Amino acid sequence: MIDLHCHILPGIDDGAPDMTVALAMARCAVADGITVTACTPHIYPGLYENQAEGIRAAIAAFRLALAEEGIPLQLVEGADTHLAPDLLQGLRADRIPTLNGSRYFLFEPPHHVAPPRLEESVFALVAAGYVPVITHPERLTWIEDHYPVFKRLVASGAWMQLTSGSLTGRYGPRPKYWAERILDEGFCHILATDAHHIDRRPPFLAEAREAAARRLGAEEATHLVVTRPQGILDNMATPVLPPLPEPRAAIGPERPFWRGLFRRKPH
Repeated sequence: MIDLHCHILPGIDDGAPDMTVALAMARCAVADGITVTACTPHIYPGLYENQAEGIRAAIAAFRLALAEEGIPLQLVEGADTHLAPDLLQGLRADRIPTLNGSRYFLFEPPHHVAPPRLEESVFALVAAGYVPVITHPERLTWIEDHYPVFKRLVASGAWMQLTSGSLTGRYGPRPKYWAERILDEGFCHILATDAHHIDRRPPFLAEAREAAARRLGAEEATHLVVTRPQGILDNMATPVLPPLPEPRAAIGPERPFWRGLFRRKPH
């Protein structure tokens, strides 16, 4: 399996705090069946001012540590990139690394607020020849009121990535609902761990592959964690890769079950 979203580099963002934790995450990933991990620290202006040069240096140092420990995990570069006015310029100038130098890059929307002109921004990136891989839409607090936006983003050429723990219920019922719905409605391209720690958010991917196989079949589950991720690493054009599956029947009501549960009762 290939994990294209992991905050495993030590001390570079809110992921692994030190080399000990990073190595433990690497051992966990290998034990889970992961052979390739994309090191994707946040690039968040004003908070995590990472750039390609520093990320590559951190990967080189971590490769040496893996070799010394005999951990057979292959590393590739990337970043968990937030929306900024100079995002396209940063990609073109190679300040922002794409996934393994490909046309694909991780694109993380704000967690709590729907950004203005999101669709226009994604369209401009696609028109420039890039494929934004939108990370964990199922965990965004604003997905309920903007769900059709994500379908339109996929139709415009973006890809969608679900977090493995969302699909298996590690993040609770709400992300699980949206992960299953996105998966069943046929617009999830890949699964990834978005691992940040060995204890709190470990790099488990096999259990999500199995959950996807139960819903969509073994072939599509393999596409989610092997075929399409490998296509990204090989910089293959999207039409060459396996198409998204046909949507399944609706899995639940349009109004999720938790909506309204925490509203104030009338006096």
